[in-house]
Amino acid sequence: MGGLGLAEADLEVNLEAQVGNHRRIDIEVGYTVIEVKKSLAGSVASLRAAENQLRDYVAARVHETGQRYVGVLTDGAEWRAYQLHDGVLAQASQYILKTGRPDLTGLLTWLEGVLATRQGVPPTPSEIRVRLGADSASYQLDYAALAALYEAYGATPTVQLKRRLWSGLLRSALGTQFTEDTELFLEHTLLVNSAEIIAHLVLGFDVIDLQPATLLGGEHFRLARISGVVEQDFFDWILEVPGGEAFVSTLARRLARFDWRHVEHDVLKILYESIIGPDTRARLGEYYTPDWLAEQVIAEAVTDPLRQRVLDPACGSGTFLFHAVRRYLTAAETDAVPLADALEGVTRHVYGLDLHPVAVALARVTYLLAIGKERLRADDRRGVHVPVYLGDSVQWKQEKTDLFTGGQVVVDTGEDGPQIYGNELRFPETLLADAANFDTLIEELAKLAASPRRPGTVPPLTALFNRRAIAAEDREAIRDSFARMCRLHDDDQDHIWGYYVRNLARPRWLSRPENRADVLVGNPPWLAYRRMPEDMQRRFRELCEARGLWHGREVATHQDLSGLFVTRAVQQFLRVGGAFAFVLPNAALDRGYFKGFRSGLYPDQAELTTVAFTHSWDLRRLRPHFFPRGAAVVFGTRTGPADGATPLPTSTLRWIGRLPKQAPTWDVVSSFLSFEAADLVVHDANMLESPYKLRFFQGATLVPRVLFFVERRPTGPLGLPYGRRAVRSVRGSKEKSPWKELPSLEGVVESEFVRPVLLGESVLPYRLLTPREAILPLEKNQLLDGQHPRIDLYPDLATWWRKAERIWVDHRSSNRLTLTEQLDFRRKLTSQLPPSALRVVYGASGMHVAAGLVDDPSTICDKALYWGTVNSHDEGYFLCAILNAPVLTQLVRPLMSYGKDERHIDKHVWKLPIPFFDPENEVHARLAGLGLHEAALVMSLELDENTDFIALRRLVRRTLATGPYSQEIEELVVGLLDG
Repeated sequence: MGGLGLAEADLEVNLEAQVGNHRRIDIEVGYTVIEVKKSLAGSVASLRAAENQLRDYVAARVHETGQRYVGVLTDGAEWRAYQLHDGVLAQASQYILKTGRPDLTGLLTWLEGVLATRQGVPPTPSEIRVRLGADSASYQLDYAALAALYEAYGATPTVQLKRRLWSGLLRSALGTQFTEDTELFLEHTLLVNSAEIIAHLVLGFDVIDLQPATLLGGEHFRLARISGVVEQDFFDWILEVPGGEAFVSTLARRLARFDWRHVEHDVLKILYESIIGPDTRARLGEYYTPDWLAEQVIAEAVTDPLRQRVLDPACGSGTFLFHAVRRYLTAAETDAVPLADALEGVTRHVYGLDLHPVAVALARVTYLLAIGKERLRADDRRGVHVPVYLGDSVQWKQEKTDLFTGGQVVVDTGEDGPQIYGNELRFPETLLADAANFDTLIEELAKLAASPRRPGTVPPLTALFNRRAIAAEDREAIRDSFARMCRLHDDDQDHIWGYYVRNLARPRWLSRPENRADVLVGNPPWLAYRRMPEDMQRRFRELCEARGLWHGREVATHQDLSGLFVTRAVQQFLRVGGAFAFVLPNAALDRGYFKGFRSGLYPDQAELTTVAFTHSWDLRRLRPHFFPRGAAVVFGTRTGPADGATPLPTSTLRWIGRLPKQAPTWDVVSSFLSFEAADLVVHDANMLESPYKLRFFQGATLVPRVLFFVERRPTGPLGLPYGRRAVRSVRGSKEKSPWKELPSLEGVVESEFVRPVLLGESVLPYRLLTPREAILPLEKNQLLDGQHPRIDLYPDLATWWRKAERIWVDHRSSNRLTLTEQLDFRRKLTSQLPPSALRVVYGASGMHVAAGLVDDPSTICDKALYWGTVNSHDEGYFLCAILNAPVLTQLVRPLMSYGKDERHIDKHVWKLPIPFFDPENEVHARLAGLGLHEAALVMSLELDENTDFIALRRLVRRTLATGPYSQEIEELVVGLLDG
């Protein structure tokens, strides 16, 4: 019916359904009641009356059935969805049909999300985003219900314990980018609960008929002899609060609409990115690898899938695991390996670790999706244990408190905040050899600790020991830890320690030489040093210095965790002769602060680690970027001490192309790409840099522009007195909220305070376009503000500036600077005073360097420019000739920072050895003369300044390229920089 799938869901549409006291519900479908009104745009009182009526209907149905109901109010154009929480009806979602060309498809999608009626929805990325993403009615209703439950019961001790553990792990994983946030905790709860329900759906369970506790506890998986997928964790707190079971049942009904049987990609990654907004993911540094890249990395690195043990030590949502599992199972089918053996084999050959609890939950289900329903439901399969664990692959505290002490696994449950290291719960290390049996033992102990008993008592374990054939020498340690687990239960601190023990022991077990992997793959965390909390910074530096990775000096804050992560992962988890392939920031290929990493030699007091890098892929030329920075992939093998290290080759395979919007597989993406062998320009911070680096500075921060930049406005027939200017704000399409919504400023200002300003777009090669004009409170070389006693000497300026200051204070976000402090941020304005007679300027960003000569001392440079003083026109034209040469852009491009769509030039040009101008040097003098000729050629062009500046730059470059001096300048610049 109407695209809502009512027939598929076998639901009746009841019109005028009775609800008692002779009242009737307009429409009732499944667990939704709809009340239709003539208009929702009337008075507040009429809307409240309609909401009260709907509340009574919803409350009656909830009381009758015990199910969560959704109430909908509509007048046909506006649709509002509500839920009942503690007797209060709260709006959770809304859809408004726009007049003129109403989007009926959008309405049907929204309404279907409310009703949850359509069945067999394919779980494609687009369907997941539309029907389960943060903008969908389904998500908004579920999140609102979850938030209401947490508000009511979040202070419960066990709920708070799980939140504290969640918070501690994410702080370790994400550093200061993670902040304690209830909204994020609820989003993670919804994500993990959804993933665990999806895991049941993959196997064909009818989740609508299952008890919520079994859905989140994994009981049916244990009965099906599948372990390590669904278990008690941080996010099953919802079952411990009133109303939680109804929430889980409704969530299951929404997810059951999808057909999860045939999945060809990491859908949990799509679900994660659909729920966690891009701003939050950017803040947390969470960017998952595209499927097509993971697929190709696995194909390159895993050459013998049936024999190589593969580990992803930072598995995220499981993208690499998905393709490694598929590669193993495909090879098994090709070799006619029996299915039961193949399933047992894949779980002994493909492993995952991650410190992010949400990532682990998602990766486990992704692993299951990769195996597939048909294989898992085969009659002849044996037990399956999914080997994805919560674990610290860096082992930050390994050398301070070893998780393995005296042949035992040790997990701290300290009173001042639970930690993952220490000496409280102890279990014999020998039990870890069989992961499934160890996990089952810990689960049984946790269950016994939570079983009905008199507080302070400890049930006997003899029957369990005998049933599991626990060795006599191991029993005392288990009894002691079990007693501790019972005390934790008595103190409302239970349910989670079994989860901790099972997961956190696994990384250290995998690090034993006999258990190490043959191949390491993945995308390690790109956590910047400046984003780490202080204690992590100290430990990071210790670990880096011990392995020759610390670079320090001015680039310390640029270093990130990825290089250390790879070296630690290789040291702990990769056998000698094993291979690795990691997705890293592109800086790993050529930046100075990765020099130690590229060496392949990692000394350490405990163990010397060496690797032989084999090759790399340079991905920075792909557009659009799939990470906030350019990426690369590095490959290599672990070598023995006798073989030594082989540094990363300076040659690379460069990938070029524009990625399609829909890029699910390598077969699709590869047709859009080209590949070329290229040499890397490796930048060493010790290499000779240009002395001009210290002479160039970034321009001033003139934002928000509505408060600064102006244009003339008409003054009327009488005009204005001399020295006054009637102005108003210049508006532009690139303004951001909240400034673009504000009205323009208008007024009269003394002319001396209207200053010419050069923007990045004002500079063409060898030529400047007409400057913009901005109001700047500069009296001679002094910056005034609204409180300065001299500003009242200029009443028109005082009026304008104080109004601008009030607007700034009213609308600034977290920025606590005054408007004057914002204008002179890091002295980028006052450093231009007193003005210089001659300056060279160039754009801070762009695909090509563009530079020009400024000879007006009153002109101010904006932050999109870098400026530097020169002593003569000859020196200015000398620098312009070098900076505008196409070869200069080619040479500096590998040293630039890469953004989403353009390259950031900044001061990277001065990493090249451009010497100070020497008029006695024949080459310098010739370049200065050629620069003057080129400037004259460009100045002779008739340019329409209303044309887009990018088109003007392109025209100028074409003119120069076909001119008489281009080739000679190129040759002189190359010789100068090589010499």
